[in-house]
Amino acid sequence: MIIDEVLDRQMAAQPKEVFYCKRCVNSNQRPRLKFNAEGICDACQYADEKHHIIDWKAREALLRALLDKHGSRDGRYDVIVPGSGGKDSGYVTHQLKYVYGMHPLTVTWTPHMFTDIGWKNLQGFIDSGFDNILFRPNNILHRKISRLALELLGDSFEGWSYGMKAFPLHLAIRYQIPLIFYGENQAAEYGGLVESKYKSHDLFSDWVHVAYKGQRGVDTLIEKGLQHGRFTKKEIEDNAATIALYKLPALDQIEKLGLESHWLSYYKKWVPQENYYYAQKYCGFEPNPEGRSEGTYSKYASLDDKTDGFHFYMQFIKFGFGRCTSEASMEIRCGHITRKEAVALVRKYDGEFPKRYFTEYLQYLNITEEEFWRIVDKFRPPHLWQKVNNQWRLKYQVE
Repeated sequence: MIIDEVLDRQMAAQPKEVFYCKRCVNSNQRPRLKFNAEGICDACQYADEKHHIIDWKAREALLRALLDKHGSRDGRYDVIVPGSGGKDSGYVTHQLKYVYGMHPLTVTWTPHMFTDIGWKNLQGFIDSGFDNILFRPNNILHRKISRLALELLGDSFEGWSYGMKAFPLHLAIRYQIPLIFYGENQAAEYGGLVESKYKSHDLFSDWVHVAYKGQRGVDTLIEKGLQHGRFTKKEIEDNAATIALYKLPALDQIEKLGLESHWLSYYKKWVPQENYYYAQKYCGFEPNPEGRSEGTYSKYASLDDKTDGFHFYMQFIKFGFGRCTSEASMEIRCGHITRKEAVALVRKYDGEFPKRYFTEYLQYLNITEEEFWRIVDKFRPPHLWQKVNNQWRLKYQVE
């Protein structure tokens, strides 16, 4: 039985008139994206600052001062780097250890289902000289949480993302490591909440509102699961320790440690394609052996999880743009392709259905194909979608 309720509050805030950035292929349907009077999105405006205004030498001096403050003198772990062993976490970790002399502990909240290349890249990453803690939560519980996230929020990744964000903080407190480093500030690089471009690090007090889309994270999913008979009260009680890892530690614990979570992209210019070449050279990273990833033209991003494609596909359903839009927009900003080329790529690949792992995805979530499409259709905003000859079609496409 599918739950009919929709909890993603971002969808209610979508503008009903659709338009696109004059420079990249972003649409105003991307949550929290803003445009200036010339019709340029905030991500492209930030790219101008990256290329022409920001003094990256001065930013690196700030980075060195920060790392000098936190760096251990006796080889103890002094920074946590969350990641899957992909190109970005490989770049960040290698830079911190081999360029800046830090002693990173890398942390992986396991994907739903590792791809062969994802597992190989994680091993290659570890083998290139890094300590790693790989945590896999109770899979019976995790699969139920993921299914509830798909039904209620339109994205099975949501439950995973709670643990991915919270677990490194729990380890930081456990090992008394007051510094966490991520790769890029996605809100600045891809658009939405671009005001954070002036911040070097996240404020944990803001995470609940931003990361949990106005809901209460895993607590909301568990409450709905109990309400609809997906969980028993005893099941939740018996798994209290696991469920705690999907939640942020208490703020007083975070503040007592003085924990900070920084973005390397604040200190060093972020270019995903260059990260790929760097990780390939130093971290044993390999691209997708099957060629491009479904829904886009690239072969080196988001390779580790068999469910990745469904995350981007549901983004396409809910907001009218998919994986290719984000990647092509970034490559415009980096000067790798023109807008004309990006438009052609988006019209060819955006919204491509990720059929490669579809059967395994259905089995993982314990849903039928019919139930899957019922869930998909309930997340189609009427201002974006219409039926033509009994087939769903987007009303708008980038030009």
